[in-house]
Amino acid sequence: MIAPETSSPKRDHLMATAWRLFCRDGYRAVGIDLILAEAGVAKMTLYNHFASKEDLILAILEKRDRELRAAIAATVEAAGRSPTRRLLAVFDWHEGWFGTPEFRGCGFIRAMSEYPDPAHPIHQLSWRHKVAVREMLAGLCADAGAKDPATLAETLNTLLDGAIIAAHATQTTTPAVSARTVAASLLKLAVA
Repeated sequence: MIAPETSSPKRDHLMATAWRLFCRDGYRAVGIDLILAEAGVAKMTLYNHFASKEDLILAILEKRDRELRAAIAATVEAAGRSPTRRLLAVFDWHEGWFGTPEFRGCGFIRAMSEYPDPAHPIHQLSWRHKVAVREMLAGLCADAGAKDPATLAETLNTLLDGAIIAAHATQTTTPAVSARTVAASLLKLAVA
């Protein structure tokens, strides 16, 4: 069970430290003792905020989900009124993300691979994030006039996931640029 979200400096520091370690080494490879040592907090502090390591992971992923979707939505809004520009802004956001020093791939893809049981809460939360992104894309595809927005959104979502994996492997932003080019072409075909 996830502890209610009550932000405090210690909780935030613990979550930031754990996220950095999970991104670097993986969820299963990072133990509680390493998180505590890196954060410089006592075990009791952790358990005052989270019932378990899995609850900590869930809280971090919920926070990341909110942050990422809000950041993408802000980029879409900043793109103006053109439905095409708004849709392609999602790819622009990814290009920017890929270029940051913090980029280490997708924490949700990693979580689903480390917790492969579809019934596991970490897998389910990660999948819900992916579904929410796909639904956002479907709305943008519909606004852009796609004849089958759901199918185009599914394709674009798959394209984004591939770009994330390629960017992580190559440590470049090129996959986002390539994905944006393909997305623009697919959109033209979808509205023709």
